Amino acid sequence: METVIRGAAIYFILLIALRLSGRRTVAQMTPFDLVLLLIIAETTQQALLGDDFSIINAALLIIVLFSLDIGLSYIKQWAPRVARIIDGTPTVLISDGKPDLRAFARARVSLDDVLTTARVEQGLEQLTQIKSAVLEADGAVSIIPKD
Repeated sequence: METVIRGAAIYFILLIALRLSGRRTVAQMTPFDLVLLLIIAETTQQALLGDDFSIINAALLIIVLFSLDIGLSYIKQWAPRVARIIDGTPTVLISDGKPDLRAFARARVSLDDVLTTARVEQGLEQLTQIKSAVLEADGAVSIIPKD
């Protein structure tokens, strides 16, 4: 039973930590983010398994984690508000060619990040060529060029 409680607790702690860290963490991984992810993975492994490294304990933990993930996906289907809390909502960064500096600060995304995405995905070179830019809930930046 301890394994189930540990697994559920760590799952929700990581879910909350990733949600609070922002979408940029998932969308654009830097070397610092990779090192942090590796350290978190090792710490999580130790917290999940404790002193019991048996295959049965590991299998039980895997089943608990997948069950939690499946359960949350059903909850998100039935309760859109919960889905918005867990997954987030899109953030408009540029509207009608004008950057929303507060949205950039909240999302911890720079204008350079958006301009890079505009160049790579749309071939746009200047801010004046962007009608709007949206930071999607999955961390991707969608660029809509001006006509």
